[in-house]
Amino acid sequence: MTTMPTLFVSHGAPTFALEPGDAGSELAALARTLPAPRAILVASPHWMTAGVSVTTSERPETIHDFGGFPRPLYDLRYPAPGAPELAERAIGLLAAAGVDARAEPRRGLDHGAWVPLLHMYPDASVPVVQVSMPGRRPASWFHAFGQALSPLREEGVLIVGSGSLTHNLYEFTGGATGTEPYVQAFAQWIADTLAANDVDALLDYRRLAPHAERAHPTDEHLMPLMFAHGAAGRHPVAKRLAASDVRYGMLAMDSYVFDAS
Repeated sequence: MTTMPTLFVSHGAPTFALEPGDAGSELAALARTLPAPRAILVASPHWMTAGVSVTTSERPETIHDFGGFPRPLYDLRYPAPGAPELAERAIGLLAAAGVDARAEPRRGLDHGAWVPLLHMYPDASVPVVQVSMPGRRPASWFHAFGQALSPLREEGVLIVGSGSLTHNLYEFTGGATGTEPYVQAFAQWIADTLAANDVDALLDYRRLAPHAERAHPTDEHLMPLMFAHGAAGRHPVAKRLAASDVRYGMLAMDSYVFDAS
């Protein structure tokens, strides 16, 4: 079976589902070039828990976990099947790494999971399992979290961390047209650090990256990048997507594909 890459996607605002732009187009094009996944395992900061939970539903519902958006957004559904066997396999891998994870049979897919997948696999035919993200963990923890699940890549599973390369909603105005300079500086630092495969610097981004605290007043939306990078293996090669797509002046929509070198 073909070993799958891993993926970090910036899912932006929920309206990304209706406004694909460059980011959506590049994700769709990427999906056409990837080997067909047996299933997808995705982590999103819109499911934060005390410990780790894993969806085991055979038919996970589409969760519209947002308010105040256009009616057509609430009419969208992503009826991908679940994959209970994959969920149990993930729970076993986490247990072997010393991470206690539990099955969650009632949870569906939040917008951090289904919105980017809507662009990649619009027919919703690929089974999807979501893992929760525990709060108050350092970047190194999320990197190791991804490493624990890395064997799934060799089993045809596409591992996706869905977050946002920059995420300062305090600066959201809805009418911004230009990109804030700090967004470009932070995004370029991430790109350079990933190209150098400098894991130590990546995990210490809060201290080393320019404007880190402004780009991420809280860091839960960047931790899926650490998760996806950790899942990719020891020396992944990073390919950057949608580098020019910035929404509302401050939401960088960069995505990354990580292939083992």
